[in-house]
Amino acid sequence: MTELVREVSENDQLRADIYQLLAALLRSQPSPELLQFLSDLEIDTEDDSEMTKAWLALKLAANQFSGEQLEDEYFNIFYGVGSGEIMPYGSWFMTGSLMDKPLALLRQDLMQLGFEREENVKEPEDHVAALCEVMGVLILEAPGYRQLAFYQRHIGSWIARFCDSLAKAPSAAFYATVAQLAKSFFEVEQSEFEQLQLDIPVNCPGSEAEKKAAENAVEKIEPSTSELAS
Repeated sequence: MTELVREVSENDQLRADIYQLLAALLRSQPSPELLQFLSDLEIDTEDDSEMTKAWLALKLAANQFSGEQLEDEYFNIFYGVGSGEIMPYGSWFMTGSLMDKPLALLRQDLMQLGFEREENVKEPEDHVAALCEVMGVLILEAPGYRQLAFYQRHIGSWIARFCDSLAKAPSAAFYATVAQLAKSFFEVEQSEFEQLQLDIPVNCPGSEAEKKAAENAVEKIEPSTSELAS
């Protein structure tokens, strides 16, 4: 990132941490250390919010599955023999095909923001885990208008459908709880960004540039149900 480090609120730190947690869970099956972390979570059971319910479900699931079971589950969902049960790519959910215009636009934006692709990473940049990683960094280091622009252009329009697809994947057991947490979190994020949009002054530095860039963004085409099926 090229932005100056800014003061981070407790809420923003928590949001960034959740983005990084989701990135880790969606990048590969959870490590033994991550499973232990989830098993040891302290959760306020008196809170009946959807997020709390999701945390409780994920904690319970972390205590129920072995590493071998989770490796098989992750493989079946995201890779499979020939293809996985769902596609974890933004381009697929926005256009119904892979390596499409949204990926090209994403690569331009990542370059402008100072992100560089690691040579050992084989997945396209619009993998949901990679996008969560970027958002985690932006929340800690970038001004609000950049966070808002990135979320709206590359995540907001399709992430709920991804969560629904993950929850319904035939092999999803542990990952059904990951989908539950992700959907609850992104619903909160949507409200967070709607408020942020109201709070950003019209004359905020860079806001006009972001507005013009958004207007020039590729048209997002909703894929049909048959196209989303895998």
